[in-house]
Order: sequence, then C-alpha cells, then structure tokens
Amino acid sequence: MAVQVTMYLQEDDQWQRRSLHLEVLKYLREENVFGAVAFHAVAGFMGRMRLKTATLVDAGGKLPVVIIFVDTDEHIQRVLPRLKEMAAHRLIVRENVVVEQGSLD
Repeated sequence: MAVQVTMYLQEDDQWQRRSLHLEVLKYLREENVFGAVAFHAVAGFMGRMRLKTATLVDAGGKLPVVIIFVDTDEHIQRVLPRLKEMAAHRLIVRENVVVEQGSLD
C-alpha cells in the first residue's frame, strides 16, 4: 500500500529560522522518502483567511505552499511525527493511494 501526504503551508512559515517548506523537503530527502515536491501557489487561502494572490501588493509571504510526497505506509509512519512537530500549526492530510505505474523501490 502506498501513502500520499499533502502538507498545506504558507511561504513565510519557518522552522528554526529557515524556510519551512525547504526544511521539510530537506528532511524528507535525508530520510530517503521516495518522492516529494513543493508547489508554490499563485493564489489561495488557508483556513478562514481571505484569498491571497501573487498580484496583491500586501500578499507578504502568505501565499500557500503545498508539499506532496509518497512512500510506503511504514516509511510515512516513521517520518510523520517529525513533520507534525515541524508544521504543528498547519494542515497535513494523509491518504492511501494506488501506484498505477512504477514502484516505490
């Protein structure tokens, strides 16, 4: 069974005074997670906040950054506690997925 995790962050989120999304990707690479990507949004919102777009002068680091990664259930279970610590204030979604092509080896 493969698991896909989606993390909803903001571009100005930090972990130990560094960019959170980059620190998450660095951690996932160090832990040999099969694959991960970060998407920087051009528009979006988090929670009940108002819509932010890249064209707003006052966007001020509040645009969403979405990280998606996939691996085996066992591997995801091992890395999730640290990620929950790093992004304690953000939404993390986990879902079982079917690998249609390729493998997680």
